[in-house]
Amino acid sequence: MRRVEKVIIVEGRSDKQKVAAVLNEPVVIVCTNGTISDARLEELADELEGCDVYVLADADEAGEKLRRQFRRMFPEAEHLYIDRAYREVAAAPIWHLAQVLLRADFDVRIESLMRGRGE
Repeated sequence: MRRVEKVIIVEGRSDKQKVAAVLNEPVVIVCTNGTISDARLEELADELEGCDVYVLADADEAGEKLRRQFRRMFPEAEHLYIDRAYREVAAAPIWHLAQVLLRADFDVRIESLMRGRGE
């Protein structure tokens, strides 16, 4: 079985579902449920060793707190940002989320790029 090498860290279950619906490649999506303990972060560090880690958190204080934790434990992780106007990953339009992921070299479903844009 081929090991999935890309991992996206998100805050909530609805974020996880939305990201999964946009992706067109195998990616592990880890949901932190908002906050994450240092012990769980250390476990994740062991589990995700050798993987490309991406953090996609909300554009609010809780999201920034999560990003700070991951910067400390995963300094090599790439941080992806949604437009602050949407505040939450779950509230961002599908086409916007698809663009964010596409810019980070993820394979996204082409229909996601056009959804909600009247095309």
